[in-house]
Amino acid sequence: MTDAPVSPLGTGARYWTLGSAALCLVPLLLQLPFLLATIFAGVAVLTALASRQRLLPGALRLLLVLAMLAAIYWQMGPRPGRDTGCALLAAMLALKSSELRSLRDARSLVGFALFAPFAAFLLDQGPTTMALAVLAGLVALLALQRLAHLEGQAPPAPLKRHLRGIGRLVLLGLPLALAGFWLFPRLSEPLWGIPDRAVGKPGLSDTMEPGEWLDLMADDTPALRVQFFGAIPDPQQRYWRGPVLTHFDGHRWEQDKRQLERPPAAVTHASTQWEYQIDYEPTDLRQLVALDLPLQAPPGSDLDANHSLRSRTALNAMTRWRLQSAPALTYIDPLTPYERRLALQLPDGLNPRTAVLARQWRQDAGSNDAAIVQRALAWVRERFVYTLDTPEPGRDGVDEFLFDQQAGFCQHFSSSFVVLMRNAGIPARVVTGFAGGIRNPYGDYWVLRRMDAHAWAEVWLPGRGWVRVDPTAAVAPERIYDTIEDRLAAGDAGATLNSRWLQIGQMGDWLRRGWNDLILSFDANRQQQLLKPFGFERLDPSQLVGIFIAFALAALGWMAWLLARGERERDPLLRAWHRMGRRYARYGLSRAGAEPASAWARRVHQHRPDPALLSLSERFVQARYAGADVDLTSLLRDLRRHRPTSGASP
Repeated sequence: MTDAPVSPLGTGARYWTLGSAALCLVPLLLQLPFLLATIFAGVAVLTALASRQRLLPGALRLLLVLAMLAAIYWQMGPRPGRDTGCALLAAMLALKSSELRSLRDARSLVGFALFAPFAAFLLDQGPTTMALAVLAGLVALLALQRLAHLEGQAPPAPLKRHLRGIGRLVLLGLPLALAGFWLFPRLSEPLWGIPDRAVGKPGLSDTMEPGEWLDLMADDTPALRVQFFGAIPDPQQRYWRGPVLTHFDGHRWEQDKRQLERPPAAVTHASTQWEYQIDYEPTDLRQLVALDLPLQAPPGSDLDANHSLRSRTALNAMTRWRLQSAPALTYIDPLTPYERRLALQLPDGLNPRTAVLARQWRQDAGSNDAAIVQRALAWVRERFVYTLDTPEPGRDGVDEFLFDQQAGFCQHFSSSFVVLMRNAGIPARVVTGFAGGIRNPYGDYWVLRRMDAHAWAEVWLPGRGWVRVDPTAAVAPERIYDTIEDRLAAGDAGATLNSRWLQIGQMGDWLRRGWNDLILSFDANRQQQLLKPFGFERLDPSQLVGIFIAFALAALGWMAWLLARGERERDPLLRAWHRMGRRYARYGLSRAGAEPASAWARRVHQHRPDPALLSLSERFVQARYAGADVDLTSLLRDLRRHRPTSGASP
C-alpha cells in the first residue's frame, strides 16, 4: 500500500502556515530554559526544511520525539510541572510541520499552534508575552483567511483586503473581551491552583548552603518593586527581611519549622515607621520579605516567631502586599530555654580553630558580649576580602574561610560570623533577604533585583534582644573585589553606554509596572473601585453578573451589527443603487432579478412618475456598464438622497 498523494498546498500558503506557527511558538519558547528552547527551535526549522518535498519517515519522527522527550527530562527532571507540560506542547508543535501535506493539514497546524501563546501565559503574564501572543494570533487569523481563499479557489486578494478582514474580526470580539475582563465577577481567592514549575525561578528559600546563591546573585531581573507612602528609610535601614535560619549541620542552614507556627516575639518598636507597598514577582515559593521589622502580617500571609513573612499560597503570579514596618528597639521577652538552645546549636567536632578563637575572645571579654561582636567586625574590616570567586568549602568550611581564605561573599560572612558567635556563647542566627534597592526615577518606586539577595546575622545582646549585624558590610572598601555593582562613575565611554542602558532599563521597568497595575493586579477589590464613579459602592456577585450580562448583550449587538454590515455590497455605487431600490420595494416596486436597471426605472415611472429616477438610472448605467466619464461623487450623493415620490405627475 502506498501513501495517499499529497494535496498541493502551494508555496505561499505553506510559508504563511509555517510563519504563523513559528510566531505562535516564540512566546512559549522564551519562557522555557534557554538550551531547551534552542533545541526545539532547531528541530522545528530542520523539520520544516526536511519535509518540504516529502513526509519524514515514521522511524525518524519517532526518533525525534524520543530525543526531545529526553531533552525535557535532562533539563527539567522527572518532576511534572507547568513548564514541563508547556515544554511537551512546544515539542509537539516543533514536529507538527512534518505532517504538512494539504490545506486540511495547514488549518490543523495553525489551530494547534494557537495553543502555544495561551500556554505561555501559564508561565508569564508580562507585556512582552502579551504583545507576542497578540501578534501571533493576528498572523494566525491572517493565515487561516488566506487558506480559506485558497480552498474556495477565489482569485488572489491583496494583503490590504485581508488585513481589513482581520481588523473586522478583532472589532467583533474586542468589546465582548473587554466586558469579560473588566466586569465578569472576580473572586478574592481562586477556586483552584495551578501546578508548580518543575524548574523554579530563582528566589529566597528556607535553606542556605555554599554556592547555592551564585545563580541568584547573577540574575539582574526584578524580584520586587516597592513604593513608599511617606518617609523613605535610609540605606542602612533598607534590609528586607526574609527567612531566618537557625539549624546548622556544618554545611547547610535551615529554618526551624516549629517557629513557623508560633506568634511573633513581642518587640518595642521605634517611633519611626514606614508604610509601603510591595509588588512581588512570582517565584513559585511562599517566602515573602518585609522591611525590618514588619508590624503585622497583611491578609493572605502569616508572621512567624522570627518576624518573617510567609504567603499562605505559592507565589506563582505577581502579587501585591501593603505593609508597615518599624525598627526594633528592644525585645520584651527573654529567650526561652528552647530558643537559646536553638541559637547556640553547633555540630560536634567541626571547625576546631574557630572554637578555640571564640573561647579565647570570651576569656578576654568576660561577660561583655557586645565587645566580642565588635572585635569580630574589626577583624573582618582589617583582614577580609569580598569576592564571588571562592572555592568549594571542605569539611571545616568555617575554619577555612576565617583562617585560610579570608575571602568570600555574604553567605560566607554571615554563616562564619554566626558560628563564631555561637562558639563564644552568644546566641546568633542567619537572616536572609534583600538589601538596598535602586530608585526608578520615572515611577518614583524602588526596584530590588534577585542579585540584591543578601544574608546577614542577628545576635542576642542582654537588654536589647536580637540585634542586626552585617559582617559583609564591615569589609573595607579597598578590599571589595569581583562584584556585580554598576561602575558608572568612571566617566569613560563604557560607563556612558551603561548609563544609557540603565535609563532604558528603568523606562522598560516603569512600563512593566504600569502593566502590572492595570492588568495583573486587577482583582475583586479593584473591580469594586472601578464601579464607584458610577455610584456603585459595593456590588454582590449577582449584581456584577447582571452588569456583565448587560454589557455582553450590548457587545453581541455590536457584533451582529458589524456582521450585517459585512454582508453589504463592496462596490459603493452598486451598494447605493441597491439601497435606493429597497426604498421602492416598500411600495411593491422591487426589481426582478434579471430586470435591467433602465427597464426597472421605466416600470416604476409608470406607477410613480418621477423624471429624477429616470435620470439617475441613466447615469447609473453609464457609470456602471458603459464606462462613461461620470461624476461618481455627485452620482453617489444623488442616489443616497433620492426618495420615492407620492406618485403625482410632475
